[in-house]
Amino acid sequence: MSITVTALTLDGLDRLPTHSRRCVFWEMDPAVVVQSREFTDPVFEKEAWLSTVLLEWGSCGQVAAVDGHSAGCAIYSPPGSVPRAGLFPTSPVSADAVLLTALNLDRGAGLTGMVDEDGLASRLVQAVVADLIRRGVRAIEAFGIHKTDEEIDEAVGTTPRATAALECSPASCMIGADFLTGVGFEVVAPHHRFPRLRLELDRDHGWKADVEHALEQLLSAAALTVAEIGERTKVGAH
Repeated sequence: MSITVTALTLDGLDRLPTHSRRCVFWEMDPAVVVQSREFTDPVFEKEAWLSTVLLEWGSCGQVAAVDGHSAGCAIYSPPGSVPRAGLFPTSPVSADAVLLTALNLDRGAGLTGMVDEDGLASRLVQAVVADLIRRGVRAIEAFGIHKTDEEIDEAVGTTPRATAALECSPASCMIGADFLTGVGFEVVAPHHRFPRLRLELDRDHGWKADVEHALEQLLSAAALTVAEIGERTKVGAH
């Protein structure tokens, strides 16, 4: 099983999980969505938004794949590009921060029982951190959600998920506050439902990401070497 996380590109929008391709929870003004629900093509609107941000600002997404199949994504951008960013009781996002809006794993990818879902979601966050550190961004912020008991019962575990048939809503399109704190975010604007959280990006994060990447490369090389030695041993035995 091969797991990869790569940056979203203009020619790779079809690599997004199905729900993420049509979810405009963050990208469209809610009032506009209500007024034009029958006339709006959410896939077109989402791709238009992504294309604009990619062209004007640069990389705004990381996509995870399992054996070549899209399995999840993280979407982030300057808060000024996100219409819903100013509508929360804990708004606004800090001027020096990039806003992490979406972090979804796709149930349709058949992940259950195959991979560590919390681990995969964490890898997406790490990829976002690594990208933004390289670009000199000082911090990432996100609006988390404390789900109701009913919303928790409808979900499985704490990892952000989305299915193709799932309707857009705070519960399905926002990142759980508990997950965010679990990967290092800290609450900077408390709220019983929609806290705003922040992850400072500094040299320590960059150093950690570089070390983790180097260790992954060493482990991969070691695994290949062991496999090669094993094959040679088999050949020699024959």
